Amino acid sequence: MGTERQEPKKEQKTFTVEEAVETIGFGRFHIALFLIMGSTGVAEAMEIMLIAVVSPLIRCEWQLQDWQVALVTTMVFFGYMIFSILLGLLADRYGRWKILLISFLWGAYFSLLTSFSPSYIWFVFLRAMVGCGVSGHAQGLIIKTEFLPTKYRGYMLPLSQVFWLAGSLLIIGLASVVNPTIGWRWLIRIASIPGVILIIVFKFIPESARFNVSIGNNKAAIETLERIARINRSVMPEGILVESVNERRGRFKDLMHPKYLRTTLQIWIIWLGIAFAYYGVILASAELLERDLICGSQTSVTEEFGDHSQESQSPCHCRLFAPSDYQTMIISTIGEIALNPLNIVGINFLGRRLSLSITMGCTALFFLLLNVCTTSAGLIGFLFMLRALVSANFNTIYIYTAEVYPTTMRALGMGTSGSLCRIGAMVAPFIAQVLMSASFLGALCLFSGVCIVCAISAFTLPIETKGRALQQNK
Repeated sequence: MGTERQEPKKEQKTFTVEEAVETIGFGRFHIALFLIMGSTGVAEAMEIMLIAVVSPLIRCEWQLQDWQVALVTTMVFFGYMIFSILLGLLADRYGRWKILLISFLWGAYFSLLTSFSPSYIWFVFLRAMVGCGVSGHAQGLIIKTEFLPTKYRGYMLPLSQVFWLAGSLLIIGLASVVNPTIGWRWLIRIASIPGVILIIVFKFIPESARFNVSIGNNKAAIETLERIARINRSVMPEGILVESVNERRGRFKDLMHPKYLRTTLQIWIIWLGIAFAYYGVILASAELLERDLICGSQTSVTEEFGDHSQESQSPCHCRLFAPSDYQTMIISTIGEIALNPLNIVGINFLGRRLSLSITMGCTALFFLLLNVCTTSAGLIGFLFMLRALVSANFNTIYIYTAEVYPTTMRALGMGTSGSLCRIGAMVAPFIAQVLMSASFLGALCLFSGVCIVCAISAFTLPIETKGRALQQNK
């Protein structure tokens, strides 16, 4: 089978990477790919959710005020925002696999250093460095997307949410045991273990064949495709691999090309809003539990202890999570997968745009329902549904963004979207942890309003990617 980039003779058959991927089909390689690259979600979830479960402890240890606690999360996402664009650009030019490996090495190193932070300033700086590394984890999703046959993308990619759920539940479970016993520093050290393990197993996953042909390395692409065919016990298409080489890869101005300009701008709005809502739900959940912001609870506390308690006078609120609080966080987190089957059905039958518009609209409604006077069980129910909805939103926009851009700018498209996403995540702590304390309804209305804007933007996206082959060039 030839690998030379030459004009084929008329009688010679030719094929593209897209045709090879479809001919080889789904098999054992894709299951291994799903497990290994999906597990990047475990490591990412543990690093991101870590802040929510250690916030009460660092607040007490360093006597932090609300804005200082919020700043920790904001700086994590600031690092993510800056490096998301940079690593996306580099991945389109030098490869997805290399950037994924570097990002995990970076993240694991600075995560371990965080556990030795001597002060609040050092903690903020080192967590920001962790955010820089975590920004490269999106390359795992891109590699999965580029190897999956078209009809399986709408099913396998949403299932990756199971790994994020596993990571979230794992860090909450660990926190409930480790925080009260050996402390938050050991929790951070333990949380870095999955990332270290993944660094070792990445060697079993090859570089994207689509990327290799985009840089003219058809030989490497052929070797990768033949390896996948052997593992899947399938066959390669007949003929020689023919694919155009595009020297212009990973250019920001390509995102602004008239063909993609409107799509890009609307995607950025959606990513920003989804992250704002997602991390708003997570941080608001922790805040509601930490401060007992359940209907009527604040009144009862005031009546029982009076207005002159040390806690009410201190600007640095200090209350650690009780076992029941961890249980509530676990229940609400499980909600992330509750709508996964419906989400899969929606994106495959209604399409990516309509499905996202519906879930964003429902998210707006449930934010407002948090203001309804209810019991602790009612609050858990609302948080459960909110986590389910914001998770479905993320599932859909991840798939849509990876599908809508061609190979030559896919990583950059994901990178810039991820960067805008982190702006929403950076703002969320100040709404969920600061504004919510001053005006609970005002914070909820803001979250709801942003979700409505995203629902409209999703409904009016110009390109539907359901059943659409991945584009190789612009």
